[in-house]
Amino acid sequence: MIVWISFLTAIMLFLALDLGVFNKTPHIISSKEAGKWTGIWVTLSFLFSGVIYWLYGTNYIENPDGLKPAVASIKYITGYLIELSLSIDNIFVIAIIFAAFKIPQKYQHRVLFWGILGAIVFRGLMIFFGVLLINKFSWTTYLFGGFLLFTAIKMFFSKEEDEFEPKESFVYKIIGKIIPITSHTDKEHFFLKKEGKTFATPLFVALIVIEVMDVLFAVDSVPAILAITSDPFLVFSSNIFAILGLRSMYFFLANMLAKFDYLEYSLIVILSFVGLKMLSHDFIEIPEWASLAFIAIALLTGILFSLKQSKPENKK
Repeated sequence: MIVWISFLTAIMLFLALDLGVFNKTPHIISSKEAGKWTGIWVTLSFLFSGVIYWLYGTNYIENPDGLKPAVASIKYITGYLIELSLSIDNIFVIAIIFAAFKIPQKYQHRVLFWGILGAIVFRGLMIFFGVLLINKFSWTTYLFGGFLLFTAIKMFFSKEEDEFEPKESFVYKIIGKIIPITSHTDKEHFFLKKEGKTFATPLFVALIVIEVMDVLFAVDSVPAILAITSDPFLVFSSNIFAILGLRSMYFFLANMLAKFDYLEYSLIVILSFVGLKMLSHDFIEIPEWASLAFIAIALLTGILFSLKQSKPENKK
């Protein structure tokens, strides 16, 4: 419990410093600033694998699977890379939502900040119940594996023109029935009063839609990491570090998303691999280093191929 409380306290401290100190005044986050913070979060995420090694080597955390420190660190890094790669699709959707609701750039960080707080809570609940199901009913491993394989096949055959329309979504319609929605923003406020009535601003609507979409993405990502490990702390910490780095990564990649056309295929390969690993775990044992290497190579290949294919267009 001390480890869990310390970890959550550190995360809340980071977030408090983020909103209360570093981003106290709403401003447009430049690519340079976003790149710096992306580097910081990725570095911290990988350095945390050293903390994992220490925790599991000194028995400061409950270790029901008897994981060796090195194995625990590799599982954490593998899970982090899976969450990071699947977050790319989330960035695409966030960009669409902000564009649909015309959220000014300088207020986008505030929406993502509160969105991350909600994501931590919802991911925590999904991880808790996911681990509970796998530990109590071993057959759910096959269920999760089949679901991931189905998701990969669906992604491969999905049509690019089937774009997400936030204002046509079920969530938007439900919000409109609960509280009136205005198209006007009032600085960074989520609500405004007009003629004695309270209205939800586009910032609040965008926040709720992003929150719901994150839950839907978690339906894919949580089972994917459960294929690597069912250790609650490893699953939760790798998830949280990927989520924390998502904001800065969004501002860093938002203007370059078009260059990563082939990254979708990397995600399909990763989901297929993880799904097959879950389905065959009783028959084939894949070493942890092999899983990590495969996922890292698949992700890197998609990025490099996308950048290579976009070069001729830049030269024209």
